[in-house]
Amino acid sequence: MRCLLFLLLGCMLLLGCAKTQSALESYKAQAAVDDKIVTQYIQANNLTGVAKKVSDTCGVYYIVLQPGQGNDIFTTSTKVTVGDTGKILTTGKVFTQTNNFHPYYVLGQVILGWKLGIPKINRGGIVRLLIPSRYAYGPAPQTAAGLPANAILDFDIQLYDVTN
Repeated sequence: MRCLLFLLLGCMLLLGCAKTQSALESYKAQAAVDDKIVTQYIQANNLTGVAKKVSDTCGVYYIVLQPGQGNDIFTTSTKVTVGDTGKILTTGKVFTQTNNFHPYYVLGQVILGWKLGIPKINRGGIVRLLIPSRYAYGPAPQTAAGLPANAILDFDIQLYDVTN
């Protein structure tokens, strides 16, 4: 009886590993698709040389439209007051726009693309972020915002204030 139980447990573990590998393969495939779309967008819109990667290993691109002033320090507990317009890169559909309302966010609680991109400017600065889905909401659709699964995002963010 114990042998049968161990055999059943072993089979379940192997099946679990297969699902994990499949999820990893799916993640990598979506990353490749996103990166190709972002690269093509940059080329098609003459942003080559202007759009820079946050780092060599990251797929988030940023364009500093206005650097801002000062030497702000950013941590995960930093509060940033912003104005932003967010669009779906592939369709141009605006899904968020703050207009005259300037909310604040704790940097450690926003999407990874913002965490990586906002520190590229200082107070008063404006940055454009091209964010592959894995640095935003990934395969989870954000129905309240009108975002499909694996949406690639394009944000213009103005940084009004930084509080540590």
